Amino acid sequence: MTALTKDRLTSEREGRLVSDPLATGATIYAGSMYVLDAAGDATPATAAATTPVRAVARKRAAHADGDTATDGSLGCFCFDNSAGAAEIKRTDIGAACYAADDQTVKKTGTCRAGTVVDIDTRGVWVRVGA
Repeated sequence: MTALTKDRLTSEREGRLVSDPLATGATIYAGSMYVLDAAGDATPATAAATTPVRAVARKRAAHADGDTATDGSLGCFCFDNSAGAAEIKRTDIGAACYAADDQTVKKTGTCRAGTVVDIDTRGVWVRVGA
């Protein structure tokens, strides 16, 4: 491509909403964290995943129901906290946290969920998405 020599209509979006193809056989529940697999398809977040959390599902999507995509949101969301050594504490605010499963976060791991924003009686508030 070359540099512009005239005006161009450039598409724009807020960047908070995403839509990703659904992995074969996957079911992603509304409100859950999901990641993209090696093919770029959405699959539920797990502790074993090595890719970061892509987004939080806006609605349930199931490949068995004929869904081919999942809609996600980027932003700040509240998730369950792990227990024991994996528990996230107030001293971890500002640090990275990791998915223990599609609704729980923990202090360490391989599947980065996002950045800890706050902790309250409801759980751990996490900024998800780049």
